[in-house]
Amino acid sequence: ALAWHLAQCYRGSIKRLIITLPPRNLKSICTSVAFPAWVLGQDPARRIICASYANDLAAKHARDCRAILDSDWYRSAFPATRLNPKKSAELEFETVQHGFRYATSHGGTLTGRGASIIIVDDPIKPGDAQSDVKRKSVNEWFDSTLYSRLDSKKNDVIIIVMQRVHVYDLVGHVLAKGSDWVHLNLPAIADTSQAIPIGMGEVHTRRAGNVLHPDREPRAVLESIKADMGSMAFSAQYQQRP
Repeated sequence: ALAWHLAQCYRGSIKRLIITLPPRNLKSICTSVAFPAWVLGQDPARRIICASYANDLAAKHARDCRAILDSDWYRSAFPATRLNPKKSAELEFETVQHGFRYATSHGGTLTGRGASIIIVDDPIKPGDAQSDVKRKSVNEWFDSTLYSRLDSKKNDVIIIVMQRVHVYDLVGHVLAKGSDWVHLNLPAIADTSQAIPIGMGEVHTRRAGNVLHPDREPRAVLESIKADMGSMAFSAQYQQRP
């Protein structure tokens, strides 16, 4: 489901995408690491900005993505995509075709920067979510700074990927505006039946009560986590109901 929705963003079929799912379920690996590498493999001139709540997290995702582009198997799969050795900083690397992946954090410098794909990955720490000031700061940064960095407001892509942390977090903020966002929401335990697109004409039907990953986190484990965390925290982080 993640791969299908992200591929539709690359193709332009989806221009505004929200991905919400519980922690430790590959949302950052797929969206901030693998997806930019794949996009630059398809189109090495593509310009990508990735933003997270802190510089160290943004840098970690950037290093992981660059490691993929440096790998032998990636070079074999995408022989036209090569990194520019003169433009290979920790937070930004560039291809020889002048495409790039630029990493920043909330409040980071974006003056003069533009991109056709902007990825916002965990824009606020869960510990900051109860602060009205910090939530408002993130939401205003998105509206006034990050959104304006799209090369084309009409045709380019914004992806928000996060676990829900508050009713008025960034996901709540953008959905309240009634914009045309596609929302891929994958709670740990399905509240209702879901028909989830996973390919061209392919849909995975998830029944109410189904566990997201029963081999890794079966129902008994999730109930134990709920007992340890408390119902409210579990509902926000695992059920995406802030």
